[in-house]
Amino acid sequence: MISSNIGEVASIFLTAILGLPEGLIPVQLLWVNLVTDGPPATALGFNPADPDIMQKPPRDPEEQLITLKPPRDPEEQLITPWVFVRYMVVGAYVGAATVGAFVVWYMCDSFLGIDLSQDGHTPVSWYQLSHWEACPKWHGFTASSYTAGSTTVSFANPCDYFTVGRTKASTLSLSVLVAIEMFNAYNALSEDNSLLQVRPWSNPWLALATVVSLGLHCVILYVPFLAQVFSIVPLSLNEWLLVLLFALPVILIDELLKMLGRRFFGVKHVVPTKRASQVQAEQQAPKLKAA
Repeated sequence: MISSNIGEVASIFLTAILGLPEGLIPVQLLWVNLVTDGPPATALGFNPADPDIMQKPPRDPEEQLITLKPPRDPEEQLITPWVFVRYMVVGAYVGAATVGAFVVWYMCDSFLGIDLSQDGHTPVSWYQLSHWEACPKWHGFTASSYTAGSTTVSFANPCDYFTVGRTKASTLSLSVLVAIEMFNAYNALSEDNSLLQVRPWSNPWLALATVVSLGLHCVILYVPFLAQVFSIVPLSLNEWLLVLLFALPVILIDELLKMLGRRFFGVKHVVPTKRASQVQAEQQAPKLKAA
Protein backbone atom coordinates (compact mmCIF):
# COMPACT_ATOMS: atom_id res chain seq x y z
CA MET A 1 0.00 0.00 0.00
CA ILE A 2 3.06 2.24 0.23
CA SER A 3 3.01 2.69 -3.54
CA SER A 4 -0.60 3.93 -3.35
CA ASN A 5 0.41 6.60 -0.84
CA ILE A 6 3.31 7.58 -3.10
CA GLY A 7 0.74 7.91 -5.89
CA GLU A 8 -1.36 10.36 -3.88
CA VAL A 9 1.68 12.57 -3.38
CA ALA A 10 2.60 12.20 -7.06
CA SER A 11 -0.87 13.28 -8.19
CA ILE A 12 -0.70 16.46 -6.10
CA PHE A 13 2.81 17.16 -7.41
CA LEU A 14 1.79 16.62 -11.06
CA THR A 15 -1.26 18.83 -10.69
CA ALA A 16 0.88 21.66 -9.32
CA ILE A 17 3.74 21.35 -11.79
CA LEU A 18 1.40 21.15 -14.82
CA GLY A 19 -0.65 24.13 -13.65
CA LEU A 20 -3.93 22.22 -13.62
CA PRO A 21 -6.97 22.95 -11.47
CA GLU A 22 -6.92 21.19 -8.12
CA GLY A 23 -8.08 17.63 -8.80
CA LEU A 24 -8.49 16.31 -5.25
CA ILE A 25 -9.52 18.40 -2.28
CA PRO A 26 -8.38 17.65 1.31
CA VAL A 27 -11.64 16.03 2.43
CA GLN A 28 -11.44 13.58 -0.47
CA LEU A 29 -7.87 12.59 0.36
CA LEU A 30 -8.88 12.22 4.00
CA TRP A 31 -11.71 9.90 2.95
CA VAL A 32 -9.35 7.74 0.89
CA ASN A 33 -6.74 7.43 3.64
CA LEU A 34 -9.01 6.94 6.65
CA VAL A 35 -11.97 5.00 5.25
CA THR A 36 -11.33 3.51 1.81
CA ASP A 37 -7.78 2.28 2.57
CA GLY A 38 -8.59 0.86 5.99
CA PRO A 39 -10.37 -2.43 5.17
CA PRO A 40 -7.91 -3.64 2.46
CA ALA A 41 -4.86 -2.73 4.55
CA THR A 42 -6.29 -4.67 7.49
CA ALA A 43 -7.23 -7.65 5.31
CA LEU A 44 -3.69 -7.92 3.94
CA GLY A 45 -2.62 -8.99 7.43
CA PHE A 46 -4.43 -12.29 6.75
CA ASN A 47 -2.48 -13.09 3.59
CA PRO A 48 -1.54 -16.76 3.20
CA ALA A 49 2.14 -17.71 3.13
CA ASP A 50 3.94 -17.51 -0.21
CA PRO A 51 4.21 -20.88 -2.00
CA ASP A 52 8.03 -20.63 -1.89
CA ILE A 53 8.17 -19.77 1.79
CA MET A 54 10.04 -23.01 2.64
CA GLN A 55 12.75 -22.15 0.12
CA LYS A 56 13.66 -18.95 1.94
CA PRO A 57 16.11 -18.85 4.88
CA PRO A 58 14.54 -18.56 8.33
CA ARG A 59 14.57 -15.30 10.22
CA ASP A 60 16.21 -15.07 13.61
CA PRO A 61 13.46 -14.98 16.27
CA GLU A 62 15.66 -12.64 18.32
CA GLU A 63 16.09 -10.31 15.36
CA GLN A 64 14.70 -6.80 15.78
CA LEU A 65 12.61 -5.26 13.02
CA ILE A 66 13.98 -1.72 13.35
CA THR A 67 17.34 -1.15 14.98
CA LEU A 68 20.57 0.78 14.60
CA LYS A 69 22.56 -2.35 15.38
CA PRO A 70 23.01 -5.13 12.80
CA PRO A 71 21.39 -8.25 14.34
CA ARG A 72 20.27 -9.33 10.87
CA ASP A 73 22.54 -10.58 8.15
CA PRO A 74 24.29 -7.53 6.63
CA GLU A 75 23.38 -8.75 3.13
CA GLU A 76 19.66 -8.97 3.96
CA GLN A 77 17.49 -5.86 3.77
CA LEU A 78 13.98 -5.17 4.98
CA ILE A 79 13.21 -3.23 1.76
CA THR A 80 15.55 -4.04 -1.09
CA PRO A 81 16.48 -1.44 -3.71
CA TRP A 82 14.39 -3.31 -6.29
CA VAL A 83 11.30 -3.29 -4.05
CA PHE A 84 11.82 0.44 -3.56
CA VAL A 85 12.00 0.91 -7.34
CA ARG A 86 8.75 -1.05 -7.68
CA TYR A 87 7.05 1.18 -5.13
CA MET A 88 8.19 4.28 -6.99
CA VAL A 89 7.17 3.03 -10.45
CA VAL A 90 3.72 1.90 -9.31
CA GLY A 91 3.31 5.10 -7.29
CA ALA A 92 4.21 7.19 -10.33
CA TYR A 93 1.56 5.39 -12.36
CA VAL A 94 -1.05 5.90 -9.63
CA GLY A 95 -0.33 9.63 -9.70
CA ALA A 96 -0.33 9.82 -13.50
CA ALA A 97 -3.59 7.86 -13.81
CA THR A 98 -5.33 10.00 -11.20
CA VAL A 99 -4.36 13.18 -13.03
CA GLY A 100 -4.93 11.55 -16.42
CA ALA A 101 -8.60 10.86 -15.78
CA PHE A 102 -9.06 14.48 -14.75
CA VAL A 103 -7.38 15.74 -17.93
CA VAL A 104 -9.22 13.32 -20.24
CA TRP A 105 -12.63 14.47 -19.06
CA TYR A 106 -11.78 18.13 -19.62
CA MET A 107 -10.17 17.62 -23.03
CA CYS A 108 -12.14 14.79 -24.66
CA ASP A 109 -15.71 13.93 -25.52
CA SER A 110 -14.55 10.41 -26.45
CA PHE A 111 -11.54 8.41 -25.27
CA LEU A 112 -10.47 5.03 -26.67
CA GLY A 113 -14.02 4.30 -27.77
CA ILE A 114 -15.64 5.44 -24.51
CA ASP A 115 -18.25 8.12 -25.16
CA LEU A 116 -17.92 10.93 -22.61
CA SER A 117 -20.12 13.44 -24.40
CA GLN A 118 -23.43 12.27 -22.89
CA ASP A 119 -23.20 14.75 -20.02
CA GLY A 120 -22.84 17.69 -22.41
CA HIS A 121 -19.60 19.09 -20.98
CA THR A 122 -17.42 21.42 -23.03
CA PRO A 123 -14.02 20.01 -24.15
CA VAL A 124 -11.10 22.44 -23.83
CA SER A 125 -7.55 22.46 -25.16
CA TRP A 126 -4.45 21.58 -23.16
CA TYR A 127 -3.38 25.20 -23.23
CA GLN A 128 -6.70 26.33 -21.78
CA LEU A 129 -6.61 23.65 -19.09
CA SER A 130 -3.02 24.32 -18.03
CA HIS A 131 -3.51 28.11 -18.15
CA TRP A 132 -6.99 28.16 -16.61
CA GLU A 133 -6.10 31.01 -14.25
CA ALA A 134 -5.79 33.31 -17.28
CA CYS A 135 -9.37 32.52 -18.32
CA PRO A 136 -10.74 36.04 -17.51
CA LYS A 137 -8.45 37.41 -20.24
CA TRP A 138 -9.75 35.04 -22.92
CA HIS A 139 -12.14 36.59 -25.43
CA GLY A 140 -15.13 34.56 -26.52
CA PHE A 141 -14.56 31.59 -24.19
CA THR A 142 -17.78 29.77 -23.33
CA ALA A 143 -18.54 26.64 -21.31
CA SER A 144 -21.95 25.07 -21.05
CA SER A 145 -23.48 23.39 -18.03
CA TYR A 146 -23.47 19.59 -17.90
CA THR A 147 -25.46 16.84 -16.25
CA ALA A 148 -24.38 14.40 -13.56
CA GLY A 149 -27.04 11.84 -12.79
CA SER A 150 -30.24 13.72 -12.05
CA THR A 151 -28.42 16.97 -11.24
CA THR A 152 -27.10 19.73 -13.46
CA VAL A 153 -23.78 21.45 -12.77
CA SER A 154 -24.14 25.04 -13.92
CA PHE A 155 -22.14 28.24 -13.50
CA ALA A 156 -22.87 31.86 -14.38
CA ASN A 157 -19.28 32.75 -15.29
CA PRO A 158 -17.68 30.56 -18.01
CA CYS A 159 -14.38 30.67 -16.13
CA ASP A 160 -16.04 28.91 -13.19
CA TYR A 161 -15.91 25.83 -15.41
CA PHE A 162 -12.41 25.24 -13.98
CA THR A 163 -13.46 25.65 -10.34
CA VAL A 164 -17.14 24.94 -9.73
CA GLY A 165 -17.35 22.91 -12.94
CA ARG A 166 -14.44 20.61 -12.08
CA THR A 167 -16.74 18.46 -9.90
CA LYS A 168 -17.12 15.68 -12.48
CA ALA A 169 -13.41 15.60 -13.29
CA SER A 170 -12.58 15.56 -9.58
CA THR A 171 -15.00 12.67 -9.05
CA LEU A 172 -13.28 10.71 -11.80
CA SER A 173 -9.86 11.36 -10.22
CA LEU A 174 -11.09 10.22 -6.81
CA SER A 175 -12.75 7.11 -8.24
CA VAL A 176 -9.62 6.18 -10.20
CA LEU A 177 -7.54 6.56 -7.04
CA VAL A 178 -9.93 4.37 -5.03
CA ALA A 179 -10.13 1.69 -7.77
CA ILE A 180 -6.35 1.62 -8.26
CA GLU A 181 -5.80 1.16 -4.54
CA MET A 182 -8.24 -1.76 -4.54
CA PHE A 183 -6.41 -3.45 -7.43
CA ASN A 184 -3.04 -2.61 -5.93
CA ALA A 185 -4.06 -4.38 -2.73
CA TYR A 186 -4.20 -7.60 -4.75
CA ASN A 187 -0.67 -6.91 -5.97
CA ALA A 188 0.33 -7.04 -2.31
CA LEU A 189 -0.94 -10.62 -1.86
CA SER A 190 2.65 -11.64 -2.51
CA GLU A 191 5.79 -9.54 -2.61
CA ASP A 192 7.44 -11.50 -5.44
CA ASN A 193 4.96 -14.05 -6.80
CA SER A 194 2.50 -13.50 -9.63
CA LEU A 195 -1.27 -13.46 -9.16
CA LEU A 196 -1.21 -16.56 -11.35
CA GLN A 197 0.54 -18.34 -8.48
CA VAL A 198 -1.08 -16.61 -5.51
CA ARG A 199 -4.69 -16.43 -6.66
CA PRO A 200 -6.75 -13.28 -5.95
CA TRP A 201 -9.24 -15.34 -3.94
CA SER A 202 -6.53 -16.86 -1.72
CA ASN A 203 -7.36 -14.21 0.89
CA PRO A 204 -11.16 -14.07 1.20
CA TRP A 205 -10.89 -11.26 3.74
CA LEU A 206 -9.32 -9.05 1.08
CA ALA A 207 -12.23 -9.76 -1.28
CA LEU A 208 -14.66 -8.77 1.47
CA ALA A 209 -12.65 -5.64 2.27
CA THR A 210 -12.68 -4.65 -1.42
CA VAL A 211 -16.46 -4.96 -1.56
CA VAL A 212 -16.81 -2.90 1.64
CA SER A 213 -14.48 -0.13 0.42
CA LEU A 214 -16.09 0.12 -3.03
CA GLY A 215 -19.52 0.02 -1.40
CA LEU A 216 -18.60 2.93 0.87
CA HIS A 217 -17.32 4.85 -2.13
CA CYS A 218 -20.58 4.27 -4.01
CA VAL A 219 -22.52 5.47 -0.96
CA ILE A 220 -20.85 8.89 -1.02
CA LEU A 221 -21.28 9.02 -4.82
CA TYR A 222 -24.97 8.27 -5.00
CA VAL A 223 -26.34 9.67 -1.74
CA PRO A 224 -26.97 13.36 -2.59
CA PHE A 225 -26.20 14.72 0.88
CA LEU A 226 -22.86 12.91 1.11
CA ALA A 227 -21.98 13.76 -2.49
CA GLN A 228 -22.41 17.43 -1.63
CA VAL A 229 -20.18 17.07 1.44
CA PHE A 230 -17.37 15.54 -0.61
CA SER A 231 -17.93 17.80 -3.65
CA ILE A 232 -18.52 14.89 -6.02
CA VAL A 233 -21.28 13.78 -8.39
CA PRO A 234 -22.70 10.43 -9.58
CA LEU A 235 -20.91 8.67 -12.44
CA SER A 236 -22.50 7.06 -15.48
CA LEU A 237 -21.66 3.60 -16.82
CA ASN A 238 -19.31 5.02 -19.47
CA GLU A 239 -17.52 7.06 -16.84
CA TRP A 240 -17.02 3.93 -14.73
CA LEU A 241 -15.51 2.30 -17.81
CA LEU A 242 -13.05 5.20 -17.98
CA VAL A 243 -12.22 4.63 -14.30
CA LEU A 244 -11.47 0.95 -14.96
CA LEU A 245 -9.44 1.84 -18.05
CA PHE A 246 -7.08 3.90 -15.89
CA ALA A 247 -7.14 1.61 -12.85
CA LEU A 248 -6.66 -1.91 -14.22
CA PRO A 249 -3.16 -1.39 -15.73
CA VAL A 250 -1.69 -1.14 -12.22
CA ILE A 251 -1.98 -4.93 -11.99
CA LEU A 252 -0.18 -5.45 -15.31
CA ILE A 253 2.56 -3.00 -14.34
CA ASP A 254 3.28 -4.68 -11.01
CA GLU A 255 3.11 -8.14 -12.59
CA LEU A 256 5.75 -7.03 -15.10
CA LEU A 257 7.91 -5.59 -12.32
CA LYS A 258 7.59 -8.81 -10.30
CA MET A 259 8.65 -10.83 -13.34
CA LEU A 260 11.69 -8.61 -13.88
CA GLY A 261 12.53 -8.91 -10.20
CA ARG A 262 12.37 -12.71 -10.27
CA ARG A 263 14.53 -12.94 -13.40
CA PHE A 264 17.06 -10.17 -12.96
CA PHE A 265 16.82 -8.59 -9.50
CA GLY A 266 15.92 -11.52 -7.25
CA VAL A 267 16.72 -11.22 -3.55
CA LYS A 268 19.90 -13.11 -2.80
CA HIS A 269 19.22 -16.00 -0.47
CA VAL A 270 21.90 -16.17 2.20
CA VAL A 271 22.65 -18.76 4.83
CA PRO A 272 21.68 -17.18 8.17
CA THR A 273 24.49 -16.74 10.63
CA LYS A 274 24.34 -18.33 14.04
CA ARG A 275 22.22 -16.57 16.60
CA ALA A 276 23.87 -15.12 19.65
CA SER A 277 21.98 -17.62 21.87
CA GLN A 278 23.35 -20.53 19.79
CA VAL A 279 26.92 -19.28 20.11
CA GLN A 280 26.50 -18.81 23.85
CA ALA A 281 25.02 -22.33 24.23
CA GLU A 282 27.92 -23.89 22.30
CA GLN A 283 30.41 -22.06 24.49
CA GLN A 284 28.74 -23.26 27.68
CA ALA A 285 28.31 -26.89 26.55
CA PRO A 286 31.91 -28.02 27.43
CA LYS A 287 31.59 -26.42 30.87
CA LEU A 288 28.34 -28.26 31.55
CA LYS A 289 29.87 -31.60 30.49
CA ALA A 290 32.90 -31.03 32.72
CA ALA A 291 30.65 -30.27 35.67
